[in-house]
Amino acid sequence: MSTSVTCKMSPDELVYLGVLAASIPVGFLFRYLSSSVKQVAALFLGLFISIALCHIHVLHSLVTVIGTWIIIKSSWRHAPALSLSWTFLYLLFFRLVTWFDLPQPTPFANAIQLILTLKMVSLANEVHSFHIEKKRDVSSFAKSPVIGGLTQEPSLFEILSYSYCYVGIMTGPFFRFQTYMDWLKQPSPLALPRWEPCLQRLKMVPVFGALFLAVNHYFPLSYVRTDGFLDENVFFRLFYMVAVFFVFRMRFYAAWCGAEAGCISAGLGCYPEKALSKPGGGPTVNYSPDPTSEEKYDFKTIQNIDCYNTDFCVKVRHGMRYWNMTVQWWLHHYIYPNAPFKSYALRAGWTMLISAYWHGLHAGYYLSFLTIPLCIAAESAMESAVRAKLGPSGQNAFDWIHWFLKMRAYDYMCMGFVLLKASDTINYWASIYFTMHVIAVSCIIVGKVLRGGRREGRKGEKGQTGIASSALSIYPSPRILTAVSGVDACLAHLGSGSCLALCWAGSGVAGLV
Repeated sequence: MSTSVTCKMSPDELVYLGVLAASIPVGFLFRYLSSSVKQVAALFLGLFISIALCHIHVLHSLVTVIGTWIIIKSSWRHAPALSLSWTFLYLLFFRLVTWFDLPQPTPFANAIQLILTLKMVSLANEVHSFHIEKKRDVSSFAKSPVIGGLTQEPSLFEILSYSYCYVGIMTGPFFRFQTYMDWLKQPSPLALPRWEPCLQRLKMVPVFGALFLAVNHYFPLSYVRTDGFLDENVFFRLFYMVAVFFVFRMRFYAAWCGAEAGCISAGLGCYPEKALSKPGGGPTVNYSPDPTSEEKYDFKTIQNIDCYNTDFCVKVRHGMRYWNMTVQWWLHHYIYPNAPFKSYALRAGWTMLISAYWHGLHAGYYLSFLTIPLCIAAESAMESAVRAKLGPSGQNAFDWIHWFLKMRAYDYMCMGFVLLKASDTINYWASIYFTMHVIAVSCIIVGKVLRGGRREGRKGEKGQTGIASSALSIYPSPRILTAVSGVDACLAHLGSGSCLALCWAGSGVAGLV
């Protein structure tokens, strides 16, 4: 194999890197500002970045924001559904603008539009919850125990300030409007943790970056599309997807850890540990400062990636918990509960379909995302038919094999995510004989045979089996959630707080689930 590809970064990647790097020292300066000055400064800095990198295409994001504000002001009762429809339909227009003889938006405009879509849907839901709880308070004459809810409906200026806040404007992580307001109203920003958590998040970034450049140099994605690739032996072609997914992970690890460091330096998403914050959502329990003891803080609200658990968790469904965690929270709260199905499996499939659409219209996204339910069904079948019958040592061996196959499944699905085109994805999968599809289907068949074709478990039993229980472990049933004290507290069952996103990449920002 020989290529002329160098390990240089693309101009777009260098811009993303520059924005990430600059946001960290700037964040420390923002801790010295008053609430009102911080709000205006963050808005103008975000607008400057948007206009400088998007030019006229910044109007797409502005139209999205104004449209959402109109929806909220005109019909707060239907704002969640209307905002979701509005922002997702505008995403379709945004991606098809060339059909209307309009200029193609820049990759930076795409990145901002993706993050803004999440923010606007979340904002509409927060406003809806505010009005519902306000009516409930009036009718019951008692303050409802809502955690992290709004105290008033935001003004247009506040919505614009939230939308164009410079923190994470292109790279994420996603955060709610309430998180943004809590950041503005921090009583003593300089007293909150700064250097230690920021350096802790940055310490591995140079390693991730170096590995990304080195492995990408020797295993460029472009080689997969050449005729020479098909002349390589099948073991090399199989190994290539391992290298490609490794490059993919290193890029995201570096970008997301850097983006989190930008939030930490500014103090965004900093809450007491006892608030039990979840990525994307923020505090899950009511808390109050204890003047008699030293308060401990964390930045879990803006944590978007758990690198170790992403690599070393055993199961496919568990891997989703630790990847793009703030977007996973968004999907869990705003998409999964409102899916037009009752089945857990269909709800999870619907959520993955929405995630694929949010990422883009490329067929590779859909081929990848819709392979996930098959993999989950396969691992569930083998767990119930094989692992459950093994002793401790046998289960340990099973888990190692399971982990190996989980990583290969993500390698396999990543190829669709980065090749984008259906033809390129299917050609690659065909070149390795659709290995993971074959293994997944075989595991399902073997699992059914070993169980003797019986359907394990009955309706109403405590333990659920198969794909339904797997889907439940990713996106818990709303009925189960309400059985625990507090919806947000139940996110501990979810374990993370993204299908989706945001990649520091030339084609825009995107993340695998």
